[in-house]
Amino acid sequence: MKDRIKKLRKNLDMTQQVFADRLGVKRNTVAQWEIGINALTDQSIISICREFNVNEDWLRNGTEPMFIPIDKGDQLMEWAGKIFAGREDSFRQRFVRMMMELSEDDWKTLEKKARWLVENEKELGD
Repeated sequence: MKDRIKKLRKNLDMTQQVFADRLGVKRNTVAQWEIGINALTDQSIISICREFNVNEDWLRNGTEPMFIPIDKGDQLMEWAGKIFAGREDSFRQRFVRMMMELSEDDWKTLEKKARWLVENEKELGD
């Protein structure tokens, strides 16, 4: 399991400190899991699986897939939760609120402009 913990953390592109912070443990705890000094408790395994959407069977036994597939609706709800968990005046929140106000015609205009950008990408340069 120690190798899978490290593989998971690397796959998530996290340092030991960031991984530890997300789980509410010390960085040293993560390091000890990864080198096999300390075994993960059942509670730690549950926390990792819940926090990072990890397949428990993969974490315990190496049975693929690493992550539990989630549907697009759940992904959108998770994303929105992260956006609105921050400061109320953040750019992200203001931008999403602006998008919530778009009319059907506004969405059609945005789609038209996006298509134009794709079609003219080479002419505009990077």
